[in-house]
Amino acid sequence: MKRDSTTDRYGRLSIIMHWSMVILFIGIYACIELRGALPRGSTLKSPLLGFHALMGVAVLALVWVRLIGRLSPRPPILPTPPSWQTAMASITHLALYGLMIVTPLLAWLMLSAAGKPLPYWGVTLPSPVPVDPALARTLKDWHELVGNAGYALIGLHACAGLAHHYLIKDNTLRRMLPR
Repeated sequence: MKRDSTTDRYGRLSIIMHWSMVILFIGIYACIELRGALPRGSTLKSPLLGFHALMGVAVLALVWVRLIGRLSPRPPILPTPPSWQTAMASITHLALYGLMIVTPLLAWLMLSAAGKPLPYWGVTLPSPVPVDPALARTLKDWHELVGNAGYALIGLHACAGLAHHYLIKDNTLRRMLPR
């Protein structure tokens, strides 16, 4: 599998990782929204929460691969955008990586504080904090707050990519599209 970026587009591995994260985020948000829309006592609520957690842990694992990939050179945006756009893109990417790290960590801490194990494909992740119901409620609030902020952040990122493609007409989006 080709990993290296070319002068005009990201490498195959970077593209796969990016779009895999998109699919995971769609799944994460779909599971939690569908769960919220179901009536109390529905038998689907628990599996949806389980899939939400599985995908969240996958995001936490894969984000580190993405961060390592960020160390390699990236293809330039052509024509070169103004410095304020580059700064905004850097801040948005930093916030997205924060979302991918902080949100699942908050969930893990929340479940641990609630005394609930976090199983992942048959392996139970260790509990990093002691059982503390008050802490669990606080962490739940933070997890939901950051998760809700993720809607706006992901939307901003997607809109910026589309604006670059259709309005500014540079290669920002094309660099990350599969061939």
